[in-house]
Amino acid sequence: MPSSDVMPGESLPTGEAKVRAVRGMFDAIAPRYDLVNRVMTFGLDRGWRRRAVRDLRLPAGALVLDLAAGTGDLCRDLQAAGHRPVGVDLSWGMLAAARTTAPLVQADVTRLPVPDGRADGATCGFALRNLADLDAFLAELARVVRPGGRVAVLEVSRPDSALLRWGHGVYFGKVVPRIGGLLSDRSAYRYLPRSAAYLPPPPELVERFEAAGFIAATRSPLAAGAAQLLVATRG
Repeated sequence: MPSSDVMPGESLPTGEAKVRAVRGMFDAIAPRYDLVNRVMTFGLDRGWRRRAVRDLRLPAGALVLDLAAGTGDLCRDLQAAGHRPVGVDLSWGMLAAARTTAPLVQADVTRLPVPDGRADGATCGFALRNLADLDAFLAELARVVRPGGRVAVLEVSRPDSALLRWGHGVYFGKVVPRIGGLLSDRSAYRYLPRSAAYLPPPPELVERFEAAGFIAATRSPLAAGAAQLLVATRG
């Protein structure tokens, strides 16, 4: 893995080693990140992002932080919905490859340079498993979103059906690394499926949102459970 503290096959990194590994990996894969996403999700990720923006249910003109913004997919969808997004990402490489006119900030999303309650909402696409401290992120999310504000978070998941779960495991464990190897960096795309091990089970994930200060948290499976959307209101 480029600039990483761990190679596939070793134990997954934690703490600051994980921060360095993730930042280096995304710097390296940024140029072809969007292409690989489109191919390995069969284009479904576009619809997932649009649904996340729709489920925010915020009025036009709302200030929305897109955390772990990557190349700006969600920023573009937020702008299309009439919102005012600001993208934040740890990786300079991803920000350099971004295709959005929204303001972009390089920062650790667990330590945001944003005043308390400044944002009307926030989005985050497929980044929870790449964070060194999930609870610190949720606490920071609760700090910067105003009471009554909304958050929508996309993440990978595993289907409930045993058969679909088997097929999902084969696809993400075997096929995705091959796609990544052909189009980008094989090591990175061997790591990313394994990184789902960082995620808590869905009921616990919802509980952790609520413990951080969010109410009415809901989880919706997407694509037969291959992905998930978590939506909540700041209490």
